[in-house]
Amino acid sequence: MRRIHSVDFMRGFVMIIMALDHVRDLIHVNSITQSPTNLETTTPQLFFTRWITYLCAPIFVFLAGTSAYLSFKNNDNLIQTRSFLQKRGLYLIALEFVVVNFLLFFDLGFHNFIFEVIAAIGVGFIILSFMLKWSVKTIGIIGLVIIFCHNLLPLIPLQQDSIVRTILSPLFTISVLPLFSGKVLVVAYPPIPWLGIMLTGFACGKFFEWSDVLRKKLFLEIGLGALLLFVIVRFINIYGDSVPWSVQKNSVYTFLSFMNVTKYPPSLLFCLITLGIMFLILAIAEQPKGWFIKLASVYGKVPLFYFLAHFVIIHITMLIILYWQGFSSAQIDFASGTFGRPKDVTSGLSLSAVYIIWIAVVVLLYKPCIWFGKYKAENSYWWLKYI
Repeated sequence: MRRIHSVDFMRGFVMIIMALDHVRDLIHVNSITQSPTNLETTTPQLFFTRWITYLCAPIFVFLAGTSAYLSFKNNDNLIQTRSFLQKRGLYLIALEFVVVNFLLFFDLGFHNFIFEVIAAIGVGFIILSFMLKWSVKTIGIIGLVIIFCHNLLPLIPLQQDSIVRTILSPLFTISVLPLFSGKVLVVAYPPIPWLGIMLTGFACGKFFEWSDVLRKKLFLEIGLGALLLFVIVRFINIYGDSVPWSVQKNSVYTFLSFMNVTKYPPSLLFCLITLGIMFLILAIAEQPKGWFIKLASVYGKVPLFYFLAHFVIIHITMLIILYWQGFSSAQIDFASGTFGRPKDVTSGLSLSAVYIIWIAVVVLLYKPCIWFGKYKAENSYWWLKYI
């Protein structure tokens, strides 16, 4: 399949800033006890350190749909593409629960299972595989309907303990489900809202068959239109997000309130601003020029390899910091869901240190990503299609 430079760059760009969020999660001094988007306790610097990483998941899911479209058109074999999407979907779900969950918590007992972005993409691939016979327009419309309308679900009058609510909640909203032996499943990425983003990305894959000039013009129009719609709907403050904005103690915090959209699950306003920004960046990244575009594309060509490797490096770094700060092995609890960090005890580093470690992680992975990208391009082993 012909590589699309702007897709490689866009994917690589969000993979780079994704590492910032995970370094902050595991290493920032207040990450266990303080939400970076809680306006009563946050600072503008901490808020936007978290907010900029909102771009990662929706763009990653959107481009997964786009890549599925390009792969389908390149292969032009419905049965083979359907089989590949189903196998890859099952593989990603298993990878999430077995590998990603372990790299996130280092918990050999697997006390907490988290359904996050990798599993959401896996479920999306499986559902998409059954829609391949449908027209691209139909798939795109379904995706947009999900994005624009899933925020209506809380308005449906359902009893708290009704069977319908019990079934629908894990599909549409963040949920905590008890499992066997005291283990829990946290559905952090409800599959249906994220499916809407993937289906829209699949339909938009058709635009990458257009000429660079037409595609750039269209992406600029879509991006600006989405951001304008975000401002209008957010200002009206009636629909589009579960958390309305409000006037705060000063203009800076009022702006933070305006920008404080909901990721879990991804609200309409969350999708409008993150995907709107994505389209603008895609429009200016159509040609592989500039050192940063080339650098980010290195990571974008091997996103899953980077994703797994960066978790290993960040988590080991966190443990080194804990031991350096004087904590003993007995104080490190991997089963508590705090990545091993002791509860109710101050640990971790400042926000400025988080940024330094983030840059170091990205730099450290540059050469390995170049190596793996070259290895993947030069070999045709079946398992390379899944990494």
